[in-house]
Amino acid sequence: MSLRDWSDRKSEKRGWLIRLEFGLVATLMFGSLVIAVASLVWAAAASAHPGGLAADGCHNDRKNGGRHCHRAQASQARERRPASGAVYYANCAAARAAGAAPVRRGDPGYARHLDRDGDGVGCE
Repeated sequence: MSLRDWSDRKSEKRGWLIRLEFGLVATLMFGSLVIAVASLVWAAAASAHPGGLAADGCHNDRKNGGRHCHRAQASQARERRPASGAVYYANCAAARAAGAAPVRRGDPGYARHLDRDGDGVGCE
């Protein structure tokens, strides 16, 4: 085996290794791109629903009745109870269970969060 043959073999091996390294790097970069795009799509798909929140961060739950909130401060504000002895209904389901629905403005237990359209009659 001559020096030239040995040199040609060595360059063939080196070319093969370079192609392998390039393929691995390209695969890693493509995989990273796929993961980045998938995480963005997954995050967008995980959002509950688009908008429709009132100023307090809550909205009416037409499917289950009542209201639910998405902002932490709104949830805390919603959990505030009136002074002891006063009637409070967390949602219309609770008012119906107590036999108080519909609740009119001025009635015990009437609260603005129970009145969807603001006409003075809650849980109608």
